[in-house]
Amino acid sequence: MPLPDTMFCAQQIHIPPELPDILKQFTKAAIRTQPADLLQWSAGYFLALSRGDPLPIKDRVEMPMATQKTDTGLTQGLLKVLHKQCSHKPEVSLVDLEHRWRTLCLPMERLRALLQLDPCRGSIEWLKFLALACSTLGGSLNSAMKHFCEILTTDPEGGPARIPFDTFCYIYRYLSRLDSDVSAQETESYLDTLRDNVKNGMIGLSDFFVPQRSL
Repeated sequence: MPLPDTMFCAQQIHIPPELPDILKQFTKAAIRTQPADLLQWSAGYFLALSRGDPLPIKDRVEMPMATQKTDTGLTQGLLKVLHKQCSHKPEVSLVDLEHRWRTLCLPMERLRALLQLDPCRGSIEWLKFLALACSTLGGSLNSAMKHFCEILTTDPEGGPARIPFDTFCYIYRYLSRLDSDVSAQETESYLDTLRDNVKNGMIGLSDFFVPQRSL
């Protein structure tokens, strides 16, 4: 019995030569990032890929993996992804920030809560938003600055996590102003004590952060 004209053999199917590598890289990115909603993240991944934008990919798998079922879902690894995507401009539009936030499958109520800490219209200074987000990852101002330095630094992972001292001071003052328990005098006194640790205009974790011992 002759085959219908609509049927053809496998040799006739044209597979784009770049398809296998695209799928391979996508699979590796999904495994590394562990998105809470694979379809939602995938849409953002391929949109960024088509535009030539930074991809929503974590540098490495975070263990234990945070999930929206157990907490807010926000992690340092996800903030690093956002930093790669948003730090090319001093300010990020709220529309763009919301899109990238959704791509990473983060709860919108968390974004709205962060923006309420320092209300703005239309856009927000990226470093300030990053600092606000870091403040929710740690229980103290210094812990927030630790996360901030680890995200902003160009040092290799596990290194001193140095950032410009001027940037450190700018963000520390910003966060301390939002903390009613920290006075401006206390802030300036603390920053003055750090100046002796500054080398070549840079400050690292060992210069200011001493983890509290667990009881």
